[in-house]
Amino acid sequence: MWLYAALAALAWALGWLLRDRRRLRRAAAALEREAAGTGHVRTTLLDVTRPESVRQAAAWVQAHVGDKGLFGLVNNAGVAQPIGPTEWMAPDDYRRVLAVNALGVVEVTLALLPLLKRARGRVVNTSSVLGRLSANGGGYCLSKYCVEAFSDSLRRDMRHFGVKVSIVEPGFFKTAATDLGSIEASLWELWERLPPDTRLSYGEDFIHKYLKVQRFIMNLVCDADLGKVTWCMEHALRARHPRTRYSAGWDAKLLWLPASYLPACLVDLALAAILPKPAQRAR
Repeated sequence: MWLYAALAALAWALGWLLRDRRRLRRAAAALEREAAGTGHVRTTLLDVTRPESVRQAAAWVQAHVGDKGLFGLVNNAGVAQPIGPTEWMAPDDYRRVLAVNALGVVEVTLALLPLLKRARGRVVNTSSVLGRLSANGGGYCLSKYCVEAFSDSLRRDMRHFGVKVSIVEPGFFKTAATDLGSIEASLWELWERLPPDTRLSYGEDFIHKYLKVQRFIMNLVCDADLGKVTWCMEHALRARHPRTRYSAGWDAKLLWLPASYLPACLVDLALAAILPKPAQRAR
């Protein structure tokens, strides 16, 4: 019995691997020609937080693709700051991040959806492992949870029209969003604007301890190889059977995603053990 189960599992794994490696010949050939040629790349500026800019970009795409439609859309615009303890945030801190990371994705996708339907194309939304597990306060985790939910509902609705939707969930990579200088400067700004009573509840040493832990974690897990992320995007665009979700980075596969399946109480205990304790915490 166990032998049959093992053989069935092996056959499934081999079948999945072969299926995963199949590419769309037409799309692959077109991409190769574009890369080899000159003068085929077109660019335009887009502010995903401004509806008029989104409308202009959609009209620009329409003018270039015509009746063929749009085959691929990759939503990758994102900001992270500020991040830190939730109590340190103001409502506008959330609005700024959500405007780019979540509502920007929604607005751009909806504007281009008719063209994507026409081409039976692909949508690739960049989320994060922090869209699976909220490890800090601020708008970033919220925005990535929104991307996950939007992508799931979009994928289920668009399957009837042949449009495929994939989510890329990178771990921590060395980008502008993870630059320690800007992260720490932003955290100091949050700290300086806190009311005196709030700062007293945390204690003057809290921010120094928080920065030390944050620096240790970022230096430990941040990966410099962005090719691991772009490979996922490329596969989602070129594969005959793109995956629903892609995990990019060793920390995504071995740390964050497994942790997201653990009971919440265990994750809470782990984070509480790692992060510094406020001075006036309840005992």
